[in-house]
Amino acid sequence: MPRPARRAAGAVGAALAVALVAGCGLLPWSDVGTRGPSGAPSAPPAEGPTVPESGPAAPPGAERIEQAESRLQDAEVAPESSGADYERDEFGSSWIDTDGNGCPTRHDVLARDLRRVRVADDCTVTRGVLEDPYTGERVEFSADDPMEVQIDHVVPLALAWRTGASEWDRDTREEFGNDPGNLIAADGPANQAKGDSGPGEWQPYPPFRCTYAVAYVGVVDEYGLRLPPDDHAALEETLAAC
Repeated sequence: MPRPARRAAGAVGAALAVALVAGCGLLPWSDVGTRGPSGAPSAPPAEGPTVPESGPAAPPGAERIEQAESRLQDAEVAPESSGADYERDEFGSSWIDTDGNGCPTRHDVLARDLRRVRVADDCTVTRGVLEDPYTGERVEFSADDPMEVQIDHVVPLALAWRTGASEWDRDTREEFGNDPGNLIAADGPANQAKGDSGPGEWQPYPPFRCTYAVAYVGVVDEYGLRLPPDDHAALEETLAAC
């Protein structure tokens, strides 16, 4: 089927779909200033990749919370399908270079979300520190143990498949799978525990729940996904308490 009609950019809208790293002509072992979940920025060096100031982990203000509440009310609420025919490959190969900057999406997101980042001259993020948005713990990332920090889909791919993505064409699914507005660096075990659960079954640690809800609603709105009733109720309750 043709791609769904995308709505106007939501909380994680088109501004987050711009290139996360300006190019691959990086200095070996270059340090990159980023903004973590706390929102406290550190200035980037004069040379090296350009990293946006915010992603799905950026703390939402009152206006974004109100927008999310409005978009949640407009969302289609419907039970999810069985997803028996889901295959990860339906969303394309993992971490391709969708923005044409020469770097795979995984390393774009690591460079955006980690602090004290070191990047090799082939775009590989080799070291950094994650203030994990899902647990609140600090995680030391090293390319020697890359699964300690994983790139999570805020709206999981399997759940997206069960709530509308199965009806999309392959290009749209590939775009969704690599959309930086739906991607966040997270603690590996926490990401595994989340699995393909939506907010009705899984929630991050309390200080991040408002941010998570706003980001989740933004992705659902932008791609026109359906919301299962329990997910809609959980998001509504979270946003009301923000």
